[in-house]
Amino acid sequence: MIPVKRVFFALAAAILIAAGAAVALYGISQNGNEKTVVAAGDCRPALDAAEAIDPLVKGEVAAFIPATRQENLSALSFTDQVGQTRTLADFSGQLKLVNLWATWCVPCREEMPALDRLEGTHGNENFAVVPINIDRSDIDRPRTFLEEIGVDNLPLYTDRTMKIFNDMKAKGLAVGLPVTALVDGNGCLIGHMNGPAEWDSGDAGALIEAALKETSPTTLEAPSEEPPPAS
Repeated sequence: MIPVKRVFFALAAAILIAAGAAVALYGISQNGNEKTVVAAGDCRPALDAAEAIDPLVKGEVAAFIPATRQENLSALSFTDQVGQTRTLADFSGQLKLVNLWATWCVPCREEMPALDRLEGTHGNENFAVVPINIDRSDIDRPRTFLEEIGVDNLPLYTDRTMKIFNDMKAKGLAVGLPVTALVDGNGCLIGHMNGPAEWDSGDAGALIEAALKETSPTTLEAPSEEPPPAS
């Protein structure tokens, strides 16, 4: 016969393991005074945001396609200005307008000033334009181009392997350049667009502001280790 104490301790250990797994798999999101448990990697909130902003897909952003399936883009990688590998997961908590461009792409060159102005007016801890150059030549070429057109607000991110473009193409998101994706704070796709746009226009601004409103309450956060305040 198995001792009662041994059975008790085995059950207690199993409960602790299950609780630890739950903490690893889930985060807590704040929505007003209510807390909702959201599974890590769950992109359903992004689909809700896509549906909510769909009426604003018009004018300068008429070619924007709201997401209709869950797609997490957190693992997409590129190189930053000091040569370090970055991923979209590094921008956790921020709504991101990810733009793939190249100096040999005329529409890309034409829309870059608008993206720079968009970052200048909307960029903050909640939103960032993430432009990624995919020229296969030396990095001096895109750097010189940005300097020549007077870009002041955008960083120079690069991927000389073009892997990020091919990864997006494999997901059915990229056809040619430029390609732009609106990604929420959890790395989930809200929508994408192939072709240029006036990203500092009123139409684009309304789309982004609506996306910010829809996604800010659903940012995935690690659960606090501090005890709740006494009532």
